[in-house]
Amino acid sequence: MPNVGAREKVERVQLGSKSGTTFQEIRAKVEAGERLSFDDGLYLLRRDVPLHDVGALAHLARERRHGRVAYYNINTHLNPTNVCVYRCTFCAFRADLRDAKGYVMSDQEIIARGEEAVRTGCTEMHIVGGLHHQKGFDWYVRVLQLLHERFPSLHLKAWTAVEINWFEHLTKRPVRAILEELRQAGLGSLPGGGAEIFHADVRRQICEHKADAVKWFEIHRTAHELGIRSNCTMLYGHIENDYHRVDHLLRLRELQDETGGFQAFVPLAFHPDNTRLSHLPKASALTDLRVLAVSRLLLDNIPHIKAYWIMLGIGTAQAALGYGADDLDGTVRHELIYHDAGATTPEVLSVDDIRRLIVDVGCEPVERDTLYRRVG
Repeated sequence: MPNVGAREKVERVQLGSKSGTTFQEIRAKVEAGERLSFDDGLYLLRRDVPLHDVGALAHLARERRHGRVAYYNINTHLNPTNVCVYRCTFCAFRADLRDAKGYVMSDQEIIARGEEAVRTGCTEMHIVGGLHHQKGFDWYVRVLQLLHERFPSLHLKAWTAVEINWFEHLTKRPVRAILEELRQAGLGSLPGGGAEIFHADVRRQICEHKADAVKWFEIHRTAHELGIRSNCTMLYGHIENDYHRVDHLLRLRELQDETGGFQAFVPLAFHPDNTRLSHLPKASALTDLRVLAVSRLLLDNIPHIKAYWIMLGIGTAQAALGYGADDLDGTVRHELIYHDAGATTPEVLSVDDIRRLIVDVGCEPVERDTLYRRVG
């Protein structure tokens, strides 16, 4: 959780006070490799600060760490069920048990998805889904076992902190024991989903009943202590404001200082279609690029910033490689969650497509595995 000083800064911003921060001071910090403050983050998110200037600073930080390399992987998604006990206002994917669109994948369907993944050269399967109130913890464990036993070369990046918190509810067991059993079944790492926005004022409006920020951090901290790496995310572009975004980013930075277990940060642009927040406009590409750039500048201890092309759109994701991002994600076969919410991006990109997007902006494409080891 952020320290008292950070909370006080948030309160001052809410009250309309202004800091004496200047862009020249921030640029000097970045050039000297110094850490940016809460007020620096708020300043850089202001719309009257030229986006090109913010992007140039983020690109400097990105090239200092990665040079011209831009990463991608060959991956596929698996959403074993969309039936979910929660009713988050931002979600278009979930279904009630008797909804016509509700589904649960069979063992045979899950195995077939694994066979397809291996056949198409995937090194990673990203596994998340709904919290099905008629499925016990053993069912979620079995999903991993089915895949890991038959396809041991696939890295299983599975179950968000929200799902693991649900497993706590189902089993009445501690997080550590649950993670250890999942790892035994084949878990390789954790995705970063379920973070949404950490600030309680926002969280109680968009996902009131599911795991809160304290629980999300407990689960990722425990995973890191066990040597399980994870990603982290932020869902932006809905009811939150700039101070919520900075608060969120600095909480992530604080845990990374403690554990060093986050591999990549993935800013997720909210898609309002087919949700209970459908009256909200989608964030613009300019907002997307500013959030990416500020994330790179504030998260000085998280190695990678991912431009998730499924949510951003291909053009914005490609541009993001000049605004602090060093990773385009991957081929992303069978993504459902954001397409249900109105994403108009393709269902899958080929490796040739991804490499071309990277080369066209002057970067070097490098295939990676989930743990950012070079492939081939």
